[in-house]
Amino acid sequence: MELNWQEMLFQFFGGLGIFLFGIKYMGDGLQKSAGERLKEILDKFTTNPFMGVLAGVFVTVLIQSSSGTTVIVVGLVSAGFMTLRQAIGVIMGANIGTTVTAFIIGVDIGEYALPIIAVGTILLFFFKNKKIHNFGQMIFGFGALFYGLELMGGGMKPLRSLEAFHDLTVSMSDNPILGVVVGTLFTVIVQSSSATIGILQELYSSDLVDLQAGLPILFGDNIGTTITAVLAALGASVAARRAAAVHVLFNLIGTTIFLIILPLFSKFVVFLQTTFNLNEPMTIAFAHGTFNITNTIIQFPFIAILAVIVTKLIPGQDSIVDYNSKHLDPVFIEQSPSIALGQAKEEVLRMGAFSVKGLQETNEFLKTKSSKNAEAAYQIEGAINNLDKKITNYLVDLSSASLSESESERHSILMDTVRDIERVGDHFENIVELIEYQQANKVKITDDAMADLEIMFNLTIETVEKAIQSLDLNDTAIAREVAEKEDQIDKMERKLRKQHILRLNEGKCSGQAGIVYVDIISNLERIGDHAVNIAEAVLGVE
Repeated sequence: MELNWQEMLFQFFGGLGIFLFGIKYMGDGLQKSAGERLKEILDKFTTNPFMGVLAGVFVTVLIQSSSGTTVIVVGLVSAGFMTLRQAIGVIMGANIGTTVTAFIIGVDIGEYALPIIAVGTILLFFFKNKKIHNFGQMIFGFGALFYGLELMGGGMKPLRSLEAFHDLTVSMSDNPILGVVVGTLFTVIVQSSSATIGILQELYSSDLVDLQAGLPILFGDNIGTTITAVLAALGASVAARRAAAVHVLFNLIGTTIFLIILPLFSKFVVFLQTTFNLNEPMTIAFAHGTFNITNTIIQFPFIAILAVIVTKLIPGQDSIVDYNSKHLDPVFIEQSPSIALGQAKEEVLRMGAFSVKGLQETNEFLKTKSSKNAEAAYQIEGAINNLDKKITNYLVDLSSASLSESESERHSILMDTVRDIERVGDHFENIVELIEYQQANKVKITDDAMADLEIMFNLTIETVEKAIQSLDLNDTAIAREVAEKEDQIDKMERKLRKQHILRLNEGKCSGQAGIVYVDIISNLERIGDHAVNIAEAVLGVE
């Protein structure tokens, strides 16, 4: 029988596209239903590696992608929200969570795929309620997943009569490493282990591969899925690259162990198949689940060693920002409100130091246009936002304690200062975005304008530094100096606006350059206002 290659390829790749869309769409629906709080879940519930594993499982089940979870983890490690050891636990959990898709596929409801899609469509297009809409998205994605599988299965069935394909499966049965390579390469290309496991389930159910060839492909799929995290970590911080390396190492070690015990593992999978009367797709799902759960159990006690190994493999000092508060112990609120107030002040001063560092990085970004400085500024702004929430919550809790009149005044000053520092972070983030706009649109700012910006930037940084110093030392002389400097910033802002209008009239700069320039000096002037607010609180001025 002559093969219709066009029909086979169209069915396979069209089915693959629908399958990938179905997984993505279903994951998006689940994620929206659960709320946009995945990073918070990973941040809050990773206090120890075991909780990290559970958080990794939960988030991966929600977004239907271990790669997606690992990319989030890489971002959190890069930002300083999570330590490397916490990340390892989450990555292990992500590998377990991704097996849920294989179990879903194992339930043989492919013939109902189109009616399920129809139900999802009705919920999407005929209901305005957001919850019903999200549920419709999940149902539609669920149906699309099975419909894509059916199409892929139909496209692959004619391969049974192809001698070359038969020879390849025999080679993979005889040489498991070849199967691992095939699985790895295909997952790297498709960028989804769920898709390649789904294809493997179809191949096995169609008798196109046997278990001896299928299991090494399954191991390779788990290695291939790490490529997404590796790509996400390129150019990221040292800690992020280490997190991605852990993902690769974890799956390589697991594959090595299971290749050594492959005959034993194959017998165990056959035992599961016969004992529970599993169909072919569900057999692969159980094999996949067993592989990832067992791999996690084996390597879990060695998380510290894995961290040491990747630290040796990827050396270097990391410049991540520590997002977590260091001084906010809730015990002091009840036992000694006075000490708690002192602890809160220490954290506010730390937050203030971040604002100065963020301004310095922003100024460097303006001069060098290096993405490294922009990334550092964004990290610091994230740290400031996080500390803003934690300090504010701590101070709110502290307000219910019995405070003296002077302590109440200090409490009020800290509340106001936290808000001002948070706004400083917002303004330097605005400036970073303006510089990125300047880069993207090739906007040229004249040398004279750049020189003026440098002077104003340095004056603003010095003003914020002095404001934080006045709060730290409760020094009214430094606070008055801040007020004087803020007055200089105001005058400079008015002067630079006038100079810009002159340059514009003389045709020395473009309208686009003017917008960027004026917005930067406006943000610097607003930062000066927030600095003087802090100083005035020290002076006791309303």
